[in-house]
Amino acid sequence: MSTRGNTQGVVYVHSSPSAVCPHVEWAISGTLGVRAELRWTAQPAAPGQLRAECAWTGDAGTGGKLAGALRAWPMIRFEVTEEPSPGVDGERFCYAPTLGLWHARTSANGDIVVGEDQLRAVATTARGGDSFAFKIDELLGASWDEALEPYRRAGDGAPVTWLHRVG
Repeated sequence: MSTRGNTQGVVYVHSSPSAVCPHVEWAISGTLGVRAELRWTAQPAAPGQLRAECAWTGDAGTGGKLAGALRAWPMIRFEVTEEPSPGVDGERFCYAPTLGLWHARTSANGDIVVGEDQLRAVATTARGGDSFAFKIDELLGASWDEALEPYRRAGDGAPVTWLHRVG
């Protein structure tokens, strides 16, 4: 068990072809060390696709491991959140097939945390207001939010499965 403490988060599989759903469950199961049996429902934003959510508990860093495992299936759309734990920022990972993987640290209230060095890099490389705004949008994951929002809305009220990492 990690000395940094346990945390929790949620895996949102926004869309997956039905044939890939068992592989998604295996990826989550392998990461958490507990069998994941998700409750799949139709994804209205992508006819023929399915969606599922599962809340998880585990050591700090588990969110990144889950995102890495799910990334092996590039035809799915997903998000993984990890809440902050003592001494460790939270994290958010978003994946959209056309955009790839995006990652950011999050604060206790869920806001994206942009570091000082990240802002300095944007200020140094941005040329003009539009470029600066675009680079800030990239840091905040605006393109991923735009790509995933229709799938998020379609999942409102969907069932959630709880999984606990085997220590």
